[in-house]
Amino acid sequence: MSTIRFLGVSVRYGTAVVLDDLTVEIESGSWVSVIGPNGAGKSTMLRSLVGLTPFTGSVTIDGRRTDQMRRRELARSLGYVAQTPEHPSGMSVLDYVMLGRTPHRSYLGGGSETDLQVVREVMSLLDLERFAGRPIRSVSGGEAQRVAIARAVAQRAPVLLLDEPTSSLDIARQQEVMNLIDDLRATQGFTVISTMHDLTLAGQYADRLILLADGVIRGDGTPREVLTNEAIEQYYGAYVRVVEDADGAIAVVPLRPGRQPERDLADKGR
Repeated sequence: MSTIRFLGVSVRYGTAVVLDDLTVEIESGSWVSVIGPNGAGKSTMLRSLVGLTPFTGSVTIDGRRTDQMRRRELARSLGYVAQTPEHPSGMSVLDYVMLGRTPHRSYLGGGSETDLQVVREVMSLLDLERFAGRPIRSVSGGEAQRVAIARAVAQRAPVLLLDEPTSSLDIARQQEVMNLIDDLRATQGFTVISTMHDLTLAGQYADRLILLADGVIRGDGTPREVLTNEAIEQYYGAYVRVVEDADGAIAVVPLRPGRQPERDLADKGR
């Protein structure tokens, strides 16, 4: 279990500010989804955590600064699934998942029997055994996403970072991936940090939402607190209807152009 802290983290590309003095703590065992419009800084936030983007300020894992950790040590703490994972040509699914064991191997050593056992257990957990010998580039989008998650899970890192895990998937595969992540969190004890464009999925699975816009936190709390008509209109420039069912599940429904939000219609009827 690991607690993540961003303290005054800023990222700039030339004169463009992508993250601006970001300060936030993410508790062990939670599922936090980072939401926000395109260009808000969501992916940059994850990339700064894994050391792929230079930044000012500090990021710590259980009090240890990530910029003072070796790459292998950082990889043992964080499992990262990029928005568009690279799939090397000719590599099998088994070998791709085995890459997740790299932080645990000696620099000159190959995969051990223990590594293979971990990989096979993970592939069984994610129902991927039948794809073991297939080229990674031959599997479908939903299957490839599960393979990428399997690689990260095989790292045995306590924190799982997912950059848009449902992008380019149909609704059934989206549900499959989100249920898989939820199950892994429950059974493996992961802390999950995901970036999400789909606000309904973010609201239904995450414990906590962080709303980023222009590199600044504009909302932080439960889905009910963050997903409001007003916030989505202000930061996304979109008219929506946020609805909640009897079980407390949140759904964000876009409204057709020209239709006024219900709150406006209600005001006119008073």
